[in-house]
Amino acid sequence: MLTILDHLPQGLLALEADRLQEVLAGPSLIHLPGRRPEPLFVSVLLHGNEDTGWQAARQVLRRHLDHPLPRALSLFIGNMQAARQGLRRLDGQVDYNRVWPGTPDAHLPEAVMMARVVEEMRARRVFASVDLHNNTGLNPHYACVNRLEPHFLHLATLFSRTVVYFTRPLGVQSAAFAPICPAVTLECGKPGTAYGETHAASLVEACLNLADFPAHPVAPQDIDLYHTVATVQVPASLSMAFEGGAGDIVFPVHLDHLNFRELDAGSVLGRTRPGAGGCLKATDEEGRDISQQLFDCDDGRIRLRRQLMPAMLTRDETVIRQDCLCYLMERLDYPSLPAR
Repeated sequence: MLTILDHLPQGLLALEADRLQEVLAGPSLIHLPGRRPEPLFVSVLLHGNEDTGWQAARQVLRRHLDHPLPRALSLFIGNMQAARQGLRRLDGQVDYNRVWPGTPDAHLPEAVMMARVVEEMRARRVFASVDLHNNTGLNPHYACVNRLEPHFLHLATLFSRTVVYFTRPLGVQSAAFAPICPAVTLECGKPGTAYGETHAASLVEACLNLADFPAHPVAPQDIDLYHTVATVQVPASLSMAFEGGAGDIVFPVHLDHLNFRELDAGSVLGRTRPGAGGCLKATDEEGRDISQQLFDCDDGRIRLRRQLMPAMLTRDETVIRQDCLCYLMERLDYPSLPAR
């Protein structure tokens, strides 16, 4: 399934994400040389509707068409089939950011392919890994890491002072690369925005020009650090809608405006239909159901039981069903962090 190239195919940079299959047969790993041999690894289009990463890669590569890259670059282009239709993933497809090493589905062909990519990059002594994504809801630009080590946090704060530490879901790209190099997931806002594309391209360019990461901790005034404590889903057995529609769970129209706002205990996220017999489901980092610890649904309203901050709330029902409604976070006291 994996195509490995040592050059940019003719005409590739002229194509939008929905036309990449005109040149590439499927998921592709493209190795390009640079003055420093240890490559920067960049992955794009793990979700087909998130094309800012591809747009950023095009910007960077076009700048260097007439001169060498300052550092070798290995570009992984993922789900082009879904990108062709502007979808996160196609029906029947796996999520390309849930099948990297560490996934419980290691037997799947896509997981075998991702493991091969990681081993290929390990052999090349990868310098750092950057996975570029978009959100469907209203979110700031922020970075996500799986380790609270100086190299990881320095890489993250090159993009944003807002940094999220997470260990779930399993099988994500950044966690797969964390044992071999500093790795980060970058959330670049909604797709189709010029600022998101330029911001992502600037981060890639900065990494290509970086000789090494500082060993000292990030200055506390330069980082706002959060920890994901729960993944929130709408149970498949319950219907959903937004205000003005009918469903077992009804959310406010501007639900995604709550992203990255610290919500007090008692804050309302939505309401439930009498007799629906269910509420939102929350799963912690160990995969345990902690719904009753986080949500009170007794009066027909979905209320938080404690102060938390949501991220990735979206109004896109397809994304909610394929992935999740949101993540819930709490602040981490930085730099007074436990060893991880």
